Amino acid sequence: MCCFSRNAQPAAMSSSPRIPQLLQQAVALHQRGSQAQAETLYGEVLRLDPANFDALHLLGVIARQAGAADDAIRLIGQAIAVDGGKAIAHCNLGAALQDARRHEEALASFNRALALQPRYPMALANRGNALRRLGRLHEALADYDAALALQPAYVEALCNRGLVLHQLGRPEQALDSYGQALSAAPGHSPSYAGAAVTLQSLGRYDEAVETYRNAIEADPDHAAAWSAYGTLLLRLGDSQHALDCHQRALALKPGDAQVHLHYANALRALNQHDAAITAYRDALACGADADAVAFHLAALGAQPAPAAPPAPYVAALFDQYADGFDQHLQQVLHYRVPGLLMDALAGRLHGGLLDVIDLGCGTGLCGPLLRSHARALVGVDLSPQMLEQALRRGVYDELACADIAAALQGRSADVLVAADVLVYLGDLQPLFRAVRKALRAGGVFAYSVEAQQGEGDYVLRSSGRYAHTARYLHALAQAHGLTVDSLAMQTLRQDAGADVAGYITVLSRNP
Repeated sequence: MCCFSRNAQPAAMSSSPRIPQLLQQAVALHQRGSQAQAETLYGEVLRLDPANFDALHLLGVIARQAGAADDAIRLIGQAIAVDGGKAIAHCNLGAALQDARRHEEALASFNRALALQPRYPMALANRGNALRRLGRLHEALADYDAALALQPAYVEALCNRGLVLHQLGRPEQALDSYGQALSAAPGHSPSYAGAAVTLQSLGRYDEAVETYRNAIEADPDHAAAWSAYGTLLLRLGDSQHALDCHQRALALKPGDAQVHLHYANALRALNQHDAAITAYRDALACGADADAVAFHLAALGAQPAPAAPPAPYVAALFDQYADGFDQHLQQVLHYRVPGLLMDALAGRLHGGLLDVIDLGCGTGLCGPLLRSHARALVGVDLSPQMLEQALRRGVYDELACADIAAALQGRSADVLVAADVLVYLGDLQPLFRAVRKALRAGGVFAYSVEAQQGEGDYVLRSSGRYAHTARYLHALAQAHGLTVDSLAMQTLRQDAGADVAGYITVLSRNP
């Protein structure tokens, strides 16, 4: 967010008597949204007085409003070099630096603005934005609250306060903050969109759908709302309408890599694989992560499948879905793996004296089922956001953010469980080597995989998940000195209404 003086005056006296009148006209045009005409007049001021603070500053504001962050930083910086005592200029420089994702520098600019003018709501709210993007959520919340104490109906501060409360795991307070923003500004699309994200995280999908629709009705050009709405519809299995939403987002932001990725995901869900391949390549051309795009292309058979997906891709994928993940698995996908694994382990868990490691624990769905059998229960996952959800269950003695094979180094356990995690690994040899070293004599390793029929070891499916053959699983166990106690075909979950078959397997290490 940026601002400009409504009564701009030359920062220093000039020999030209035209400058005050030119500035007055330019500011009036700027306020009316006639930016091109205002820009021309500011330029005329600078022709007469190259060091005019107001013209430099307000040209920087126009540059930022046009999306030219680097030009804005340069121009506002030149204005501050003329007169560094204006809080408004430091605030606008911070906003431009934030646009350029230079968040530490933005924070410093907001601090300078507030040193000059401590009771400055916009600088407080913008500093809150910088702190939020730096992950300093409690400090950000304090700044939003300080801005609102000075300006209670400050809509953007209320909306961004909702974002922080959501990130802090306080969804009801987040919804209240969005509600206050919408009371102050009933058509505020970002507040509708933020509320929709929070409702989605609570598993209140019907309300989330309606709230996304409100966001889009309030601002049909809100590309992020179209994209988020499409992502929710895709998760709910409404792939065609999801594609429609992503097409709208793409028309509004054709150069956005993330929008291209979401569009490609919807095409893939509709089995429009050739179009999806093109869309993923378009995302790459717009700056999407090359490793992630390569993995998507491999899943569609456009290039060879890797032995495993990139770890940052997996972490980001599950960070994105941490909120509402449990509800989605259970209500939409009818996920059954934790219960199936516990049934397969029946009679093998006893006494509450076992050291148990939950590999790829995610939000911790297996945790409560394992807790009564464990002396010590450790959860391991690549996704920090998933681990935040697992922590809230209060059942784990330790949670580690790590690759599952790496996390087993130097550890030993009686029970290892991997529920729906090996579908994100193709080559299981490294994991089985780590399991063999970590598993104590007489210990058990229970896991699930999606089932692949026919020859070979594994295949990467268009879903982005690997499926393994029973022959490969038996060979792995034998190669690593493990006994197959059971290997049973089961329905693990559903995908687009169809059952997904897999193997529920229990291995043991002989004494």
